Amino acid sequence: MSTAILAPAALLVIWSLIMLFWMAGTRLPAAKRMGIDITEKPGGRGPDIDPDMPDKVAWKSHNYTHLMEQPTLFYATVVILAIAGAGTGLNLWLAWGYVVLRIIHSIWQATVNLVNVRFLLFLASTICLLIMAMNAFFTTVI
Repeated sequence: MSTAILAPAALLVIWSLIMLFWMAGTRLPAAKRMGIDITEKPGGRGPDIDPDMPDKVAWKSHNYTHLMEQPTLFYATVVILAIAGAGTGLNLWLAWGYVVLRIIHSIWQATVNLVNVRFLLFLASTICLLIMAMNAFFTTVI
């Protein structure tokens, strides 16, 4: 088993939690300023108030949601590569590339959010993940 590849996955978990705190740290004060009582509606969720939030506040929420989507495939791929003993070399570099690109994507989306740049960052990280996933597949069937 090559566990080195688990480090970028662990960093992405930490980054996701940082985004959670950044989101809450902007959303809760914005809700208070807008007179939104988040305790008022039973079963309410944060995304329910996003349409009422200023864009720069909602962007952090959107990014946090994104970090709960495609990165789940990244985590699974990393575990497969680690168990298969293929978590070094190119796969390790791709894993770090994926995480760095996702962090840059998060910062971009949370602050500037021009979609053309955000899409390129997403595409680049997806290519890293695709190559890792293909390597995981071929490592386990050969």
